Amino acid sequence: MDLLGRLFAEDREEANEAAAADKPRVALFVDGPNVLRDEFDVDLDDVREAAAAAGQLTALRLYLDEHATPGLIQAAEARGFEVVVTSGDVDVRLAVDVTRFAVEDRADVIAIASRDTDFKPAIETANAYGRRTFAIAPGEFGRSDALRNAATERVTLEGDADDGPTLVGYDT
Repeated sequence: MDLLGRLFAEDREEANEAAAADKPRVALFVDGPNVLRDEFDVDLDDVREAAAAAGQLTALRLYLDEHATPGLIQAAEARGFEVVVTSGDVDVRLAVDVTRFAVEDRADVIAIASRDTDFKPAIETANAYGRRTFAIAPGEFGRSDALRNAATERVTLEGDADDGPTLVGYDT
């Protein structure tokens, strides 16, 4: 590449970096056992797109318990999620991670996909540290009013069987 081409390439890279720096940093935390269920028909791509509407995704974490299928773990990793598998209830690990991200200024927006009211204190802590918070409900019947009311922003996903395959990966 000639000198002029390199200069323009560097300018484009700097412009892209500046544009990314202007967008809020979004950390997405997905409560797998409460979101990826047959009755909600939610796909991880839909969850990611909902969070991306709030800014630049800088962390994508899916929390699963020991009942998750290997296919779900593999599919989530292929979609760019960091998969965190716990030996029991995922709530404590997810809530601690949300709180750390808020306190350590690792994100401007904290997005939690869940229907579990247990995350209300984590959302309130993030709010107290000046973070925008985003509650993503897996569907009308999977919505927690407590989470929605605590968060500064909210969205309810609507599953559609005609949209293609979902990533439901829990044995029933």
